[in-house]
Amino acid sequence: MLVTSRSYDEYVAMFGLTRLELSGRVLDCSAGAAGFAAAAADQGCRVVAVDPAYALDRQELARLGNEDLVRGSAIAAAHPDRFTWAWFGTPERRGELRMRALARFLLDLVRHPSRYVAGQLPQLPFRDEGFDLVICSHLLFTWADTLGRAWHLAALREMARVGREVRVFPTVLQGAGDPVPFWHELMADLADAGLRAETRTVDYEFQLGADQMLVVTSAG
Repeated sequence: MLVTSRSYDEYVAMFGLTRLELSGRVLDCSAGAAGFAAAAADQGCRVVAVDPAYALDRQELARLGNEDLVRGSAIAAAHPDRFTWAWFGTPERRGELRMRALARFLLDLVRHPSRYVAGQLPQLPFRDEGFDLVICSHLLFTWADTLGRAWHLAALREMARVGREVRVFPTVLQGAGDPVPFWHELMADLADAGLRAETRTVDYEFQLGADQMLVVTSAG
């Protein structure tokens, strides 16, 4: 199980988040050990994080989070042709941000455990339109080589059920950043389901070619 500790600043950049959007009801879907929920809540955001990993205890989450920090750094070092440091600046800065995010997540998990809900796509334990915005990073599309078209459609429809707007980042596969093989068919599936989908370029790139998010809303 991967438990990644991305920072609040990464989230803002990945999803093009504004102060107005962060004043609403936000769901971080498959949040892992990110520090986003804690930091956003401190600014008044009504935020909930959901991830199957939250069924684990705090010690195990801490262990998994630290393992992912080491794993991610090793991958970036082994494949320099696949990554850019334009946003982070240096590998050391990335490590620092991720470590701080993990520490903030673990502290917030103790102080506000109700903010962290165990659950997973494509079936979420939330009511219809319970959130203004649902954000999801590095699950859909990243793992499109193992999670197929039917799963992606079910996941996107489920996030659109619980949120008025859905934002997914990135829109390419892990590794070399190859295109999603069933992308065009999936976009047609979403249109058939009454959902509008568009891609937007964002001010964040770490994996080369991964600088766009998918935005999904009701076509009505």
